[in-house]
Amino acid sequence: MTRDEKNMGVLVHLASFSGYLIPLGSILGPLIVWLMKRDEYPFVESCGRNCLNFKISIIIYFIISGILMFVGVGFILFGILAIFDIIVTIVAAIKASDGVSYKYPLTINFIKPRAY
Repeated sequence: MTRDEKNMGVLVHLASFSGYLIPLGSILGPLIVWLMKRDEYPFVESCGRNCLNFKISIIIYFIISGILMFVGVGFILFGILAIFDIIVTIVAAIKASDGVSYKYPLTINFIKPRAY
């Protein structure tokens, strides 16, 4: 695996932090990198798929947390989810720099691997 492939894998994960600046950036950032490089680098295809599945899942969890705010529990859950999202994204980026495709916890697999 080349250094460029690892760097693009790291970029996929770190691009999700654009969601703190741009609405839906946590999905759009990794999606753009993934679509540009998935055919060129198999590692980026794996990292992008894992990252996108996690980010879509975490948005669903945030929506559920928002609904639970009417009960009061959602405020705590929202904070825990935000911290969890940051920590596992950093771990995924570190793993990608080592050449390991990180499987995010609590992920619903919306995007399946392509059949060739």
